[in-house]
Amino acid sequence: MKRLLSAVSAVYAMSLFNTGAIAQSANDGKEPFGKSPGGKEVFLYTLRNGSGMQVKITNFGGRITSIEVPDRDKNMGDVVLGFDSMSGYTAKPAANAYFGALIGRYANRLAGGTFILDGQTYHVPTNENGKNSLHGGTHGFDSRVWDVKQASTNSLELHYLSPNGEEGFPGDLNVTVRYSLDDRDGLRIDYTATTDKDTVINLTNHSYFNLSGPGSGSILNENIMIDARRYTPVNANLIPTGALDEVSGTPLDFRAAKQIGSRISGNFEQLKLANGYDHNFVLNHPGDLSAVAARVEDPKSGRVLEVFTTQPGIQFYTGNFLNGSVHGIGGTYTFRSALCLETQHFPDSPNHTNFPTTELHPGQVFHSTTIYRFSTK
Repeated sequence: MKRLLSAVSAVYAMSLFNTGAIAQSANDGKEPFGKSPGGKEVFLYTLRNGSGMQVKITNFGGRITSIEVPDRDKNMGDVVLGFDSMSGYTAKPAANAYFGALIGRYANRLAGGTFILDGQTYHVPTNENGKNSLHGGTHGFDSRVWDVKQASTNSLELHYLSPNGEEGFPGDLNVTVRYSLDDRDGLRIDYTATTDKDTVINLTNHSYFNLSGPGSGSILNENIMIDARRYTPVNANLIPTGALDEVSGTPLDFRAAKQIGSRISGNFEQLKLANGYDHNFVLNHPGDLSAVAARVEDPKSGRVLEVFTTQPGIQFYTGNFLNGSVHGIGGTYTFRSALCLETQHFPDSPNHTNFPTTELHPGQVFHSTTIYRFSTK
């Protein structure tokens, strides 16, 4: 059964996006970060909570550049891949890897860069081997300079107006993304959007996690739990077939925690197609922000990452395209040296009527929340 995107009154939507009413407060964590490829000045913002956690975010693509949390010995360390300057994010091949970025309008893949909405066919640039549209097209939200509407010591609110026709998508789309830290070492991301024309939307964050630290080597020894009994199998182009298959009896069964590397090289077609894990999991408790959607434990550092989300799916990706050609904070980013847990609607949903809908209509408000919470054991 299709699950409709959450909707609230148009009056609320108008007040929410009255950007003139949102003032930026003082933030001593703001610092220059360089200029975008288009020449706009961009900044880096540092968020802190009462327990010492620190997160750095740039308004270029809304990218999380660093997350510092303690290990079991109380030593602070970074747990995401990133760069200490703009040049790292714009240079090839790093620019194609979406390190830490906000992804939209449509996260993940659209087959052939096309979808049909209200009987009309729309075309999005194909930027993945000329076959699919990946993460919003050639110039997605990851490459846009976002307006900073509020910044404080523990929160940052960004806004972007994606105009009608941008990357082929219909409607003027107003998007606000708010990052906030709590004192339980949780990074909360709230996504909100409205449109003036029927459109499709799928928003996520593309942080690469290594709980031992960026550049520290493989994540295959980390243990992961994903609360999903089904997944969306893919074809050779990594496009969902439309099926919702059971994970039981497959290497994609992470309902009980398992070491990531224990089955990643197994004789299983889906692993061969993706060169590892790069699959959307159908979460057992969509919409329930109290349920743990995924949990990662690092035996080396003792760090634990738990993911909570209102989204129906989560893309588990094991850094299969990292090949040592990128050098960032912490060192060289090698094959499978990080993992992504992208909370989302399903890939290619507009082309599969049995998937939860990603349509957004005028008068509705899209809203989703994801929390990345850190601890130790």
